[in-house]
Amino acid sequence: MQKRKLGNSNFEVSALGLGCMGMSFSYAPPFPDKQEMISLLRTAVERGITFFDTAEVYGPFTNEELVGEALAPLRDQVVLATKFGWKIDPSTGKNVGLDSRPERIRQVADASLKRLRTDVIDLFYQHRVDPNVPIEDVAGAVKELIQAGKVKHFGLSEAGVGTIRRAHAVQPVTALQSEYSLWYRKPEEEIIPTLEELGIGMVPYSPLGKGFLTGKMDESTELKSGDFRSTLPRFTPEARKANQAVVDLLTAIGKQKNATPAQIALAWLLAQKPWIVPIPGTTKLHRLDENIGAVSVELTPDDLRQIDEAASKIKVEGDRYPEQIEKMSGL
Repeated sequence: MQKRKLGNSNFEVSALGLGCMGMSFSYAPPFPDKQEMISLLRTAVERGITFFDTAEVYGPFTNEELVGEALAPLRDQVVLATKFGWKIDPSTGKNVGLDSRPERIRQVADASLKRLRTDVIDLFYQHRVDPNVPIEDVAGAVKELIQAGKVKHFGLSEAGVGTIRRAHAVQPVTALQSEYSLWYRKPEEEIIPTLEELGIGMVPYSPLGKGFLTGKMDESTELKSGDFRSTLPRFTPEARKANQAVVDLLTAIGKQKNATPAQIALAWLLAQKPWIVPIPGTTKLHRLDENIGAVSVELTPDDLRQIDEAASKIKVEGDRYPEQIEKMSGL
């Protein structure tokens, strides 16, 4: 597995990370068997993946516990990223809004350390920007955690340019995690140039379009009750029918390269910048191996031009989130 550094931070991770959310959260239950997921996580390490992404709110709590149990015996071989920033009702376990007050950040850090069975969080992201807490206070709280040895690196998620600059002035931001893929390219407008200027790495989540870019879904695919994608405008049957053109493009390039659509989607992201590290999620070993195979797919400048030209003629249909969720994004 190739390695990459996130920005100018000297923070080295595998060229692909593993998003762990779907192992215990967000898609339709029943969730995969816990022991199977522990085995998958450990196999990922054997395959060369060192970068694992979780969050307090996934579950809540259960995803961090899973990652902690699976990777504790391999802790010296892996990098753990988790996130703070939500208010969780202790009586119901439900996420009830944003909360990035410094005292809450400190509480989450201590609780996450226990669940992850570690003495340090390698990368601690603010999950969503909290409009009620100045980002300088957030960055300052994480700076104190870094000084205390509980956290190594500070990250932001779905933050806008102004927020990134203000946070970075207080505590250098190592990575921004935001959605980025061939069917969501808005970060190219302002975010990626800003990250390049400041020396911040990028960690694209949903690099496979929440599964759509794998080519295993179409307009007739039935989403189970409880699958969060059923609430997304981009996943209505009509939108999926219109957006099939993106998958057709990936499939056509894949045939030229002896690769799957998913591998082309990931290889395209890896080819954009040397400090971009996608974190595709999966619960299946064959998908893990398929995703890892993307690192070996070489897209030439001509290939990338061909993809860009074809993609520019495709209008992606449907917003990526309902309006109230999209408002939480700082992009």
